[in-house]
Amino acid sequence: GDGFYVTMGCGIQSEAKKLGNVTVNIQGPTQFDATLQNPIIESVTAAKPDAILIAPNDVSASRPPIAAAMAAGIKVVLVDTTLSDPSGAVSQISSDNVAGGGYAFRAIQQLVPGGGEVLVVNVKPGVSTTDQRQQGFEAAAKADPKFKYVGTQFDQDSASVAAQVTLAALQKNPGIVGIFAANLFSAEGAATGVRQAGKSGKVKIVGFDAEPDEVTALKQGTVQALIAQSPYVIGTNAVDQAYKALTGKPTTPKIGTKFTIITQANEASPQSQAAIYKTSC
Repeated sequence: GDGFYVTMGCGIQSEAKKLGNVTVNIQGPTQFDATLQNPIIESVTAAKPDAILIAPNDVSASRPPIAAAMAAGIKVVLVDTTLSDPSGAVSQISSDNVAGGGYAFRAIQQLVPGGGEVLVVNVKPGVSTTDQRQQGFEAAAKADPKFKYVGTQFDQDSASVAAQVTLAALQKNPGIVGIFAANLFSAEGAATGVRQAGKSGKVKIVGFDAEPDEVTALKQGTVQALIAQSPYVIGTNAVDQAYKALTGKPTTPKIGTKFTIITQANEASPQSQAAIYKTSC
């Protein structure tokens, strides 16, 4: 149900079709949670595929079943998220998430040049990508004396929880001028919280990802900028790296993909339109 992973799946399926002799089966839990994902990894490992392309749901808790898959001789490519110990993986393919957090702060600098307090609304600790986005944003914010970083609120990947923590943070820190929402549901919820606080337009929101709902929020002015990743390219690269590993060709240990910053001013451009995530292939 997450457009980022839907789009990645479209890239995976497209590249598999192009290669011609690759069959793809896509599975995932209903929530981004290692306790739900790990049994799926174990089940897939038991089916003995040649390769697994996986977004680990936790940097530590996801390691044991992935290590077991590797031990069974299955080629593993880590896509989007990674592990604190990624040893044994054929390749790690993701955005430079620390840089992405820095991009988000730069967008807030442009939206609120006078400075003020800034907040991060994030998923939960222990997810490599969103941890890194928070890290990049925090470092950039602390380097600019015009801005004060007031911390991070976690929403457990729930838009309704994100709305609650955003509203509470705005009541506690009325000087907040900008919010960085680290993923889709954080951005949706932060926009709701700002609206409930009666501060739409006054508090600028920069969201990560470019789901259609987020683009609608951008057009309506409830979100002011989006940092779009390249999930389709992550998917095509992942298939290519797995295929190379299976055919004895050299692989690339780490591949970074690019960002597109989408605003109301450039939303209609071909570059921005190409960066918006898909809801189906």
